[in-house]
Amino acid sequence: MANDARERFTLLARTRTYLTSSPILLLERFGLLLALGAVVLWFSLSGIGELFVSSANITNILVGGAVVGIVALAMLPPLIGGHFDLSVAAVASVSNITVASAIGKHGAPILVGVLVGVLIGALLGAVTGFLVAKMRLNAFVVTFGVYILLNGLSTWYTEGAQIVAGIPPSLGEWSGNGFLGLPRPFVALVIVAAVLWYALMQIPWGRHLEAIGSNEAAARLVGIHVDRAVWMAFVASGALGGIAGALLTTILGAGDPTAGLSYLFPAFAAVFLGATTIRPGRYNVVGTVIGVYFVGIAVSGLSLRGADTWVQPTFNGAALILAVALSTYLARVRERRESRAVTSSEKVPTPARESSHRGVTA
Repeated sequence: MANDARERFTLLARTRTYLTSSPILLLERFGLLLALGAVVLWFSLSGIGELFVSSANITNILVGGAVVGIVALAMLPPLIGGHFDLSVAAVASVSNITVASAIGKHGAPILVGVLVGVLIGALLGAVTGFLVAKMRLNAFVVTFGVYILLNGLSTWYTEGAQIVAGIPPSLGEWSGNGFLGLPRPFVALVIVAAVLWYALMQIPWGRHLEAIGSNEAAARLVGIHVDRAVWMAFVASGALGGIAGALLTTILGAGDPTAGLSYLFPAFAAVFLGATTIRPGRYNVVGTVIGVYFVGIAVSGLSLRGADTWVQPTFNGAALILAVALSTYLARVRERRESRAVTSSEKVPTPARESSHRGVTA
């Protein structure tokens, strides 16, 4: 009886909270999507509208967002588990070089070269995850060190030059073709996003990572295998970084030791922007993809309007700061709401209390 009364009270409290504050909740959930629509509308109706909505520009935006989108998605599993992964962009660079080298220098078939690149990314993620999850080293410091180390090794292996010799034209042509009217790199991003969404939202591993990110000590107490879940998060991050690098090879038609590094900060901006929408205060897949294209579309529109080269990094930096501030604020709001909901549920009168209040004694 007490549990039934408590559940009814909690349900009524949540319903009342939703009905009284739903406009604010809806604005929080879909605010970035509305802002994205406003940006598209503004550039479409401005003096560059014809160029902005041209199929060539739309294709450039979709393809340009594909690699940064997968790099951003690769950051999600460790972040949800409470750990930064700064090494993803460098892993993408290593995968890019590996695929180009395997195909161009060693004559491997394209599919084998791509699989080797993804496998190398997963192995690098496994090593990083071991240092963080098993050795309990600080994730920020370790992944920053891995980022620098891989950058140095990539420069040493390639001698700072691109790998272009021996790469068949069909590799570069793959990303230039479409599938169902959409560029293939964008289709690859959608597939990766769908798989990651399923892994994070529909299987226990994703829920365990959220519990670990909220309170690692409490997660251990309820029996979650924290070390294993965090380790798997870094393995997944490395594998996704490897996919981003392989996709970058098909877009460039070459291996470039510095190409992947430029995606680090735009990816971070997208991840934190994504945490302000769909599931405000939480890192999430759909919000991250929206964040990627919010930044990409805005930068594309500004470039078409003749903005100088300093505008893009300035916009990315401002978006990152704003996104961090908003996501932090929304996370705190969510924690206060959950705290109030728990407090309200604890105040539900039990049958014993009700009897006492009515002056009924045994």
